[in-house]
Amino acid sequence: MKAPRGKGMMVMLALLAFCMPAPWTPARAQTLVADLSSHLIAITTGFTGTDVVLFGAIDQPGDVAVVIEGPETSQTVRRKDRIAGIWINNETLKFSHVPGFYGVASNKPLDALLPPAVAQRHEIGLDHVRMLPRVDADAATVAEFRAALIRNKQREGLYGTEVGEVVFLGQRLFRTSISFPANVPIGLYTVSVYLIRDRDVVGAQTTPLAVSKIGFSADIFDFAQHDGLAYGVMGVLLAVGAGWLAGSVFRKG
Repeated sequence: MKAPRGKGMMVMLALLAFCMPAPWTPARAQTLVADLSSHLIAITTGFTGTDVVLFGAIDQPGDVAVVIEGPETSQTVRRKDRIAGIWINNETLKFSHVPGFYGVASNKPLDALLPPAVAQRHEIGLDHVRMLPRVDADAATVAEFRAALIRNKQREGLYGTEVGEVVFLGQRLFRTSISFPANVPIGLYTVSVYLIRDRDVVGAQTTPLAVSKIGFSADIFDFAQHDGLAYGVMGVLLAVGAGWLAGSVFRKG
């Protein structure tokens, strides 16, 4: 999905102006500015995923980390055990505040940028994402189920398996590309950009990003959400009708 050419040019000019020295103005408190190529991902029929570009500038040389988080949900993790020769769900643990989508990018390895305590405070990196168990459980059990939850999300393509790359164009301008799969959850996302110096976060900016269904697929989705009974009845009738039509074709053949 590409941003309109005019908007992209205006943002780039603003970033260039931000990087230019202005000796006639006092020292500025703003240390970081960033924007997205688009603030809306429109999911239509045939949507196969898309990329959104984030670009920005910093006032002085430093490092940058970017965190993309999707809408929070509750997730239940089930562990299967073999009992009497049959694999069944034997234990479950439910987590709250689970991002539906999570990705991170940086210009250097995360462990070289920040100590664990700082990364934990800002939830930078999968190891530091806050996922809270809904019931009391020992630390080992929580860690096991949490790791399983992350693996499941990674298999679905909703959590990054590796840190993305932030590329600097000179010492102040930077960019990165964020990939969203076809099964990206709808909802409001936050894209947080962190300016890092001396292994600490010295500046941050958060930008919203919306993922929304539009067109015919959105109408179907809204119908299913707000009138589930009618949607279910219609689905059954369509299935019966399709079966009857197929039978008629074969009988004629």
